[in-house]
Amino acid sequence: MTGFALGAEQEEWCGQLRALAADRLRPLADKGEPGRVNRPLLAALGELGLLERVFTSGALELCLLRESLAYGCTEAETALALQGLGAHPVLASGTPEQRERWLPEVRAGRAVAAFALSEPGAGSDAAALALEAVRDGGGEPGGGGWRLSGEKCWISNAPEADFYTVFARTGEGPAAKGVTAFLVPADRPGLSGEPLDMLSPHPIGRLSFDGVPVGPQDLLGEPGRGFRVAMDTLNRFRPSVGAFAVGMARAALDATLAHTAARRAFGGVLGDLQAVGHRVAEMATRTEAARLLVYAAAGAYDSGSPDVPRRSAMAKLLATETAQYVVDHAVQLHGAVALQRGHLLEHLYREVRAPRIYEGASEVQRTIIAKELYR
Repeated sequence: MTGFALGAEQEEWCGQLRALAADRLRPLADKGEPGRVNRPLLAALGELGLLERVFTSGALELCLLRESLAYGCTEAETALALQGLGAHPVLASGTPEQRERWLPEVRAGRAVAAFALSEPGAGSDAAALALEAVRDGGGEPGGGGWRLSGEKCWISNAPEADFYTVFARTGEGPAAKGVTAFLVPADRPGLSGEPLDMLSPHPIGRLSFDGVPVGPQDLLGEPGRGFRVAMDTLNRFRPSVGAFAVGMARAALDATLAHTAARRAFGGVLGDLQAVGHRVAEMATRTEAARLLVYAAAGAYDSGSPDVPRRSAMAKLLATETAQYVVDHAVQLHGAVALQRGHLLEHLYREVRAPRIYEGASEVQRTIIAKELYR
């Protein structure tokens, strides 16, 4: 990549991904049940080698992958991203046994992963989580394991995931210093869940932990270092959340260009009206600015830049807010047709809202940016 212009091979690959999403993945997504894991779609992502790319790609390539899939099939993009989010801690911090057991299954689309951080009282303030991990054997540090008790909420892929990356309070220190990450298989005794009826095409649920046993073999990283596992994962995926948003914005923009160039009104086409042309120009400019910031953040991650937290937060903030703006105005310029169930923009309008909340709401991103600027 030269500056922020993609090379010919990258452009060709993105075009292939967009076509693949529309022709191969979109039909599988349409057959899925909203709010349920679409296992045939996951299997196709594995068969096509796209899940493998989540774990072997740099941050920029991951952004291009997510943006291109989002353009043609948001369900496929989300299924792919959730596999990465739930399993990346295993790749980065897991034991050889954990990696050997789970990662081949995740890459093949046979095992469903989930990232279980949020709680009813700890959403944006992740360091305030309360899920408790109490040592077996009277709570002595030398005990063989822990018992997890509490609740997780708003967990993507719950309660249908095959394993969860779970963050619990082990008490080595206050706030973030006392959090530990565990890999918890879904069949572990005492673990149960229920789906939540959400504005989301993929499953989101609540998990209940009733003395769920975990041992040293279930640790992801060291005790008391779980918050770092969580933040390292989020820093990797935040720019690509922005890429997901850019993909939706570009799809909405292209649909708007086609519609306003063809729809006749007031003696001409809509695009001839200055008010319409100016609005489309604003949509295109904001989308391009978001795309460039996402690519810059991904490049910073790939180069090991120390300002990744700030750049990642900026990319997610601008891209998700921009996508909301672009999709909303696309609906307005299309008129009533865009509100019909099954229309591309009706679908995008529902999809575009959640990314401004998950993996750190826009307000959290602004807080991160400010802290990094004043550091």
